[in-house]
Amino acid sequence: MRHTKNQAEPDFTDQELLTTYLFSLTYERRFRVKDTYDYIFHHWLDCFPALPSYTAYNARLNRLASVFPVLAELLLAKYSNQADNQSMISLTDSMPIITCKGNRVGKVARELCDKGYNSTKKMYFYGVKLHGIGFHRKGALPIMEFLQLGPASEHDLQAQRQLLGLVPNRIVFGDKAFSDKKLKELFIESGGELITPIKYKKGQPLEDKQRHKTADDLYSRAVSKTRQPIESFFNWLIEHTDIQRAAKVRSLKGLLVHIFGRIAASLLKLKTFSS
Repeated sequence: MRHTKNQAEPDFTDQELLTTYLFSLTYERRFRVKDTYDYIFHHWLDCFPALPSYTAYNARLNRLASVFPVLAELLLAKYSNQADNQSMISLTDSMPIITCKGNRVGKVARELCDKGYNSTKKMYFYGVKLHGIGFHRKGALPIMEFLQLGPASEHDLQAQRQLLGLVPNRIVFGDKAFSDKKLKELFIESGGELITPIKYKKGQPLEDKQRHKTADDLYSRAVSKTRQPIESFFNWLIEHTDIQRAAKVRSLKGLLVHIFGRIAASLLKLKTFSS
């Protein structure tokens, strides 16, 4: 067994650390670091005889927090290359990642987290939002092209303006939050189109709403049905990685491992399914 005084080259390498963590998360759905550690200890110790104590394992995982965003980005780029280059339809949506509910004061990772409101769950929460844009595929989950973190308090439209600027000449389906006249005009100028459900203007006469209600409802349902796969993607991500619940996180580094480790695991799983 190899020994080093300064641990510059530890017996249990960073590569082994990442392998054990991502394998357990991806294929065994061990969502807590303690569960990951216990699984490796009880089932794979022969392959990793230099496995350190749980405390050391967890500490080293947090020290590698900056690696996970880079790994997730590389996997996302590789995964998005599977998309048909001729695909001109993209879908956009976002989801909350919750460190604690809004009736409490959030104290974790304040550099990144703040208080926001989730209209789907109709609740206030502390945490961040994960925004995404993916290529539409009929009858399948979209192939994600971009994923980005933003503060919980930031409006989806404002948070995604930069992302939407990366998809010119594209037809993009979004929810009502993206119903912005100026942004839609920019899409048209670039040769694309931003399509959202009908959003009535504030103060619009009731008679006008009722006059067009049937046609507007049909149009909005068609838009919602088209963008439903990206909602399914985020639901799949929650189900397979438990990414939305970050209440056990205690630091910014821990939050980065939680979020980007799960994104990496999900992309590894999707890559396996598509191979």
